[in-house]
Amino acid sequence: MWVANYDRLPTRSRLAAWGLPIAPTCPLCSRYDETRDHLMLSCEYSYEVWSGVMRRCHPPPSRIASWSELLSWIRSSPSKRLTLLRKIAAQTVIFHLWKQRNNLIHNQVSLSTAVVFHGIDREVRNIISARRRRKPFKELMQMWLS
Repeated sequence: MWVANYDRLPTRSRLAAWGLPIAPTCPLCSRYDETRDHLMLSCEYSYEVWSGVMRRCHPPPSRIASWSELLSWIRSSPSKRLTLLRKIAAQTVIFHLWKQRNNLIHNQVSLSTAVVFHGIDREVRNIISARRRRKPFKELMQMWLS
């Protein structure tokens, strides 16, 4: 997560800027340059994945378009439990989007957003379930499922 947070992901636009002979376009949508903010937030593919997650974590009033807006949304929750759930969900989404991006580039395998969301849902449930005996995690599963 820190690599994404500090904008150090080797996205196609960064690789092209380093001189690699690669097209900077996003492999998920093929319309815009692949930057961290585009790949993780602005791309239509990513937006569909985030939509499912946002419904479970009290969505912001408007679409998140930048990394700073994502961090503000995570921190602005009314309770510590919801903040924790948003952190878990955001880390899981970022991991799965990067994994899908690499799967598409290196294996030419494209998964639907529903399949990616199912993987995110399963992983968030597993993270919460593994920590269910810890005090802050007792109510997270209920929050995630509601």
